[in-house]
Order: sequence, then C-alpha cells, then structure tokens
Amino acid sequence: MNTLEQLFRATQGLQQTVNSQFAQLDLDILNYKPSPDSWSVLECLEHLNRYSNYYNQAIAKAIATSPEGMYKSEISYSWIGKKFLVMMRPQNMKKHKTLKHMNPNNSKLGREVMVAFQKHQDELLALLEGAKSVNLNKMAIPVEFFKLLKIRIGETLGFNVVHEERHVQQALRVKQQALKQIVA
Repeated sequence: MNTLEQLFRATQGLQQTVNSQFAQLDLDILNYKPSPDSWSVLECLEHLNRYSNYYNQAIAKAIATSPEGMYKSEISYSWIGKKFLVMMRPQNMKKHKTLKHMNPNNSKLGREVMVAFQKHQDELLALLEGAKSVNLNKMAIPVEFFKLLKIRIGETLGFNVVHEERHVQQALRVKQQALKQIVA
C-alpha cells in the first residue's frame, strides 16, 4: 500500500471515528472542558476545521497547477517536513502553542462543527485522490502561520492527516473525561 492509500484510509478512519464516537453525544458532553485552558471535543474539531479551511484550498491549488505527467507517488520529506510530521504525530504528547486565530478555546460551538469536519474530510479524500496524478515532492505550499516557509504537496497531505489524528485522539480523551464527570 503506497503513502497516498495509507493517508486515504486514515482519513476515512477519522471520519468514521468522529461519526461513531461523537455524533450521538449530547452537547453538554461535546462542550465539556476538563479545565478552562483545555479544549472540548467540539473545540478540537473546530481547530481542525480552521486548518482545513486553509490547507484544503492550498492543496487543491497546488494539485491544479502541478504539471501533468509528473506523477510520483511516494513522499520524500525535507528536513522541515519531517520536523512538522514528528511534531504532530499523535504519539508525541508534547503540547504546542496554537496561533490565536486557530485556537477555538471558549468558542460557543454546536453540531455544525461536526458537519463542517465531515465536509472537510470529504474534500481531503478528493484531494488525496487528485494527488494520484501529481509529483508529491513538488509544488511547495505555504505554511499557514508563516507563508514564506513552504512544504511540498505530499508533506502537506501527510502533516494534515497526522495533525487530524492527533486532535481526534485528544477529543476521544476529552469524551472519556466528560463521560466520567457528567454521567457519573
């Protein structure tokens, strides 16, 4: 199984997890915060929605302007791409400061956040499908928080999926805490 197929399956898995684990929960559980500075389930998903608003468009543009016939399916990571990937892996439990405009802390959120998340995942699946015809190691995409810094299409796709896995796992932990506190 190549890298794009792995990312595709991981994205499908994220959709299924959000649908099966969060869709039927009451809003008080979805908005439960273990502490004032931590995020609720919906805030975790809203954070991902904010990133998807930027990256899905940037990836689509890079794929659309990529030269045809330059297909390369495996991702080779630059030093910065590797750094971003390692930093965002779900296994890396180190907290990272979030940019203010990407931080949904204390937002008033409802079920529309999950609808938007599923829409963004559908877009990402289509982008992963479209990426099968391009060289994943070309067409640098500006990093959202520092546009002068760029990572390649494949690196961006890989970063997005591990970033989403990280925060969906965080949301699952918050759900467990909420169920202990609210239902108990």
